[in-house]
Amino acid sequence: MPVKNRFAELLPEITAWRRDLHENPEILFETHRTSAIVADKLKEFGCDEIVTGIGRTGVVGIIKGKSDKSGKVVGLRADMDALPIHEQTGLEYKSKTDGAMHACGHDGHTAMLLGAAKYLAETRNFDGTVVVIFQPAEEGGGGGREMCEDGMMDRWNIQEVYGMHNWPGHEVGSFAIRPGAFFAATDQFDITIEGLGGHAAKPHQTVDSVVVAAHVVTALQTIASRNADPVDQVVVSVTSIESSSKAFNVIAQRVQLKGTVRTMSKGMRDQAETRLKAICEGTAATFGATAEVTYYRGYPCMVNHEEQTEFAADVAKSVSGDCDDAPLVMGGEDFAFMLEERPGAYILVGNGDSADVHNPHYNFNDDAIPAGCSWWAEIVEKRMPAA
Repeated sequence: MPVKNRFAELLPEITAWRRDLHENPEILFETHRTSAIVADKLKEFGCDEIVTGIGRTGVVGIIKGKSDKSGKVVGLRADMDALPIHEQTGLEYKSKTDGAMHACGHDGHTAMLLGAAKYLAETRNFDGTVVVIFQPAEEGGGGGREMCEDGMMDRWNIQEVYGMHNWPGHEVGSFAIRPGAFFAATDQFDITIEGLGGHAAKPHQTVDSVVVAAHVVTALQTIASRNADPVDQVVVSVTSIESSSKAFNVIAQRVQLKGTVRTMSKGMRDQAETRLKAICEGTAATFGATAEVTYYRGYPCMVNHEEQTEFAADVAKSVSGDCDDAPLVMGGEDFAFMLEERPGAYILVGNGDSADVHNPHYNFNDDAIPAGCSWWAEIVEKRMPAA
């Protein structure tokens, strides 16, 4: 089954939804306008149940098939939130909100799932129930976790769940997926190095926290180069260094470091946290300083379930003719929380020759809409064939 003709017919309408969302981006849990539009659309489509306020501003729609002999329930999830980026695309439908932009394509994800929901509510050519999930705060807020903590999976007896993300740099409408670990766990750290400040001309009377910080930054790279098994992925990045002094002739009393750790396995995640703390504290002590480390565990590693991944790939092949093997991605994805609760899979759909995500020049490619909508619809119709 190739791209469904119905989505070619709906393309102008779905594109208009997408571009309206693009013009009006909302960050984290503040997706009030977006959530209201989603709920209104689902009502217009004739969904059997619509619930708002799941995970603060999340929206859930229920669509029942023509029959329910199987008792199967499949969840389909799209994210709704934008990023705190000032858009530089120059598009006629560019963001109307300074400092906010759909720079990751969540406008496209939401529009595609709405398109699929409209089709599924029209046809209902399946045996079972579909739960369409529109999630806020994927970009760092953990909206997926909050929707799960609100009892979403048990409330509607969701048995499997599927997600999708656009993929810049790859042919529009193509697909890629991999089983097992796919997107990295995303942790953050704050390090405060306390030395002894003083006059820059008298360094012997100080404990130079800047020098200590420089050694810490270098030493932290040994987690990947000397502590980790070379075949186990880990990235340790110090992304901010700020001293308590802004003067040319003052040695700072204090330096604060911030950064992130990305890993693909629980063992490596635990090891990286342990080694980071030991390296900071030990290095600081070597110079007579102290280091206080605060380590925040963020999104877990997103792990695709093998059976559902094989099924999702087969569906992608039926839509586009092929499905590539996706690379490991060291970025994070809070669909991981849903995949911890239920078996499922997450797939990438090609976005063409666009700027990369999280770039002020990025734009979702509307030509990917028919393939994305078709994949959603085929997931339902193939997983729960009409009786």
